[in-house]
Amino acid sequence: MSAEEPLIADLFEVDKRLTLKPVVDFNSYLRNAFGDGPCRCHRCVEGAGDESSYSHRHTFEFDGRQTHRRFANTAGSDVLQVLKKAWLSYTKAELQLIGELDIAAVKGFTDTEQHPRLLVLLAASGLAREVDGRWHLVAQAD
Repeated sequence: MSAEEPLIADLFEVDKRLTLKPVVDFNSYLRNAFGDGPCRCHRCVEGAGDESSYSHRHTFEFDGRQTHRRFANTAGSDVLQVLKKAWLSYTKAELQLIGELDIAAVKGFTDTEQHPRLLVLLAASGLAREVDGRWHLVAQAD
């Protein structure tokens, strides 16, 4: 056995933490957080899709397709709940609810193709905001 064999084996080994139920559930949640087409809420229909006065956007584009945020299950508290479970499962530590969010760690347990949805959902739900390239969790009202 050469010294290179363990290195090669590491390249193909899958992180078993990615198969834990809370992590799988988090990725599923991200896939289902958006519906097809533009937002059809009352404000968007009445405003003909002009979201310039909104504090958080409703309609987004992923992979060249227009999608809308599903408000019924993507409030900041909902996103926080699934994020906390995945974070604890993956890192074996409690998520700090206020302050800087280690976005690299979150991306570590998020499917690569879901990264754009993750960042959009964090901001659109009001759970986190990006300031100078760093993400900060925003305190959620009970």
